[in-house]
Amino acid sequence: MKSFLDENFLLKTKTAQTLYHEYAQQMPLIDYHCHLSPQQIAENINFRNITDAWLSGDHYKWRAMRTNGVDESYCTGNKSDEEKFIKWSETVPYTMRNPLYHWTHLELQRYFGVKEILNPTSAKGIYDATSAMLQDPNYSTQGLIQKMNVRVICTTDDPIDSLEYHQQIKERNFGTKVLPAFRPDKAMEVSNATNFVSYVQKIEKASGISVSTFDDFLYALQNRHDYFASMGCNVSDHGLEEIYAEDFTGTEIEAIFVKVHSGKELNLTEQHKFKSCMLLHFAEWDWEKGWIQQYHLGALRNNNTRMLQKLGPDTGWDSIGDFSQAAALSKFLNKLDSEDKLAKTIVYNLNPADNELMATMIGNFNDGSVAGKVQYGSGWWFLDQKDGMERQINALSNMGLLSRFVGMLTDSRSFLSYPRHEYFRRIVCNLFGNEIEEGELPNDIAWTGKIIQDICFNNANQYFGWEAPL
Repeated sequence: MKSFLDENFLLKTKTAQTLYHEYAQQMPLIDYHCHLSPQQIAENINFRNITDAWLSGDHYKWRAMRTNGVDESYCTGNKSDEEKFIKWSETVPYTMRNPLYHWTHLELQRYFGVKEILNPTSAKGIYDATSAMLQDPNYSTQGLIQKMNVRVICTTDDPIDSLEYHQQIKERNFGTKVLPAFRPDKAMEVSNATNFVSYVQKIEKASGISVSTFDDFLYALQNRHDYFASMGCNVSDHGLEEIYAEDFTGTEIEAIFVKVHSGKELNLTEQHKFKSCMLLHFAEWDWEKGWIQQYHLGALRNNNTRMLQKLGPDTGWDSIGDFSQAAALSKFLNKLDSEDKLAKTIVYNLNPADNELMATMIGNFNDGSVAGKVQYGSGWWFLDQKDGMERQINALSNMGLLSRFVGMLTDSRSFLSYPRHEYFRRIVCNLFGNEIEEGELPNDIAWTGKIIQDICFNNANQYFGWEAPL
């Protein structure tokens, strides 16, 4: 019987072990989509304790704790950090076969060298030991990043953000490139007129441009897009239920903007036309600048309105949605491609039923101009676990070129999430290794190892144009 989380964790064959230990393990990390705080990186803070570093803001853990019958006061409430950690330790034994069980123990091992299983018996010792280590300067936010050999990080930033912390990071270079990513979701969110008017005012302040017409609004947003580019940004990101690709006229959009900007609510058709227009403008700006655009599709957010009102968004009340994706996504990409304005694009699905849809959709717009120009993104959110990753990898392998895949990202708010890259790499090596030993692939370790290193690092490094050193 194998030991839990030993050096060959998830690697079921000798070939898989060779591919991981001799090829994948040595590669640096590129995290081209995450939600880390630029301020915490710039200020190079040390977390108060393991709860501060590990549980604060982690809705994955909160959902598990709630499901285990833990009161909200131990998740987002006013209990002490040690009390919250103890409650998490009581939940961990019940997370077996949930990815949290693997992630928890990988993170304890890789950052802190803790090989004990976290449970109520071990909790106090682990809390004290890890919290003490987190006071060491080597365990600051920058130290935690460097410990995992991360070469490039893209944060997720609203157009109104000043990017002052990115500037500080750049000036005090600590060895990892930290770049902003342009996330303009709020600029096209017109389902609530009051909120939209408030956001327009923020755009006015950030850009220094007065907005009274739709053209003014575009000009102010493009000003921010230009500013992001001046700060090294070459990536955009959109978190959407679905792509919007409604037909519209310029006159219609101008009237819709006037209506919502005056505080009047839009009907659903007007909302969809406005969103469709905005997506095209953002995509054209990305193409003009040679950026890479990302579309995260399919989350049904804020399902529990009672808890949303109490705790706000991003606190663990989201799920997979069953939106229809194919027709609008095809229409949107085709519109850009037909005008030769389709930038490099990565599409992610949250509903696993859409795996093959996405894997075939990208092939419609890979025109040979760039290897892997349109990418099927890695397993995301509820799918960034063993089964979800394997299904995404297999769909891409069956219907595209896995060898051109730009690989894994964390999509995390936690500085302790980087072992997710290791998790992904072990899964990839295991799939290749198993098929080599079954005779489904040739026993060419050097070539297979090269493909794995490309998926781990080289493809993303080339695709995004960052030229991060090995």
